[in-house]
Amino acid sequence: MTPGEQPRPTHPPHRAPSVLAGVLSFLIPGLGQVYDGRTGKGVLFMVTLLGMFMLGQAMGNWHNVYLPPPENDRAPLDWTSPLGSVYNRWHYAGQFWIGIAAWPALWQFYKMPMPENLANFQRAPTDEELRPELVNSDKSPDLGWVYTVVAGMLNILVIYDAVMGPAFLTSQNAPRHDDPKAQAAEASAS
Repeated sequence: MTPGEQPRPTHPPHRAPSVLAGVLSFLIPGLGQVYDGRTGKGVLFMVTLLGMFMLGQAMGNWHNVYLPPPENDRAPLDWTSPLGSVYNRWHYAGQFWIGIAAWPALWQFYKMPMPENLANFQRAPTDEELRPELVNSDKSPDLGWVYTVVAGMLNILVIYDAVMGPAFLTSQNAPRHDDPKAQAAEASAS
């Protein structure tokens, strides 16, 4: 290093993929980033995606995240039953990826006991409940389920970011703007 040259900033070495961070970000969006030490990014993902998901539910009067009951005579505890319901209402395939926030729909699908104050939360509405709501409202319920699906699908990118870690240039590949040789090479190339 010459007397006028400043030290180059170094970046930490790229870390190995973290499956645990990915699982944490699946459960709660952004939790894997917080676990990985990227707290600001994790909190941003948490607030944005969970806020979008909850806003979508509120726009649909809390009736747009659910799995419809199976149409055939399958046993209710058959593990393939939710797949048949997703086939009939594909929205949940996207909503599922938001993590724990979409699990009450599975809980309701299997008719498991719920606390009294959450008895109707993410329960499949009957046609008698849903029809007047859709006919007498604007397009808010439709836009609401779109918000919930988009939030779930965006969380797939958050999970990927949690597993693979931050993206950055390594110090060997980073361009140096204070190096006279690099400046001369750039000047001759232009």
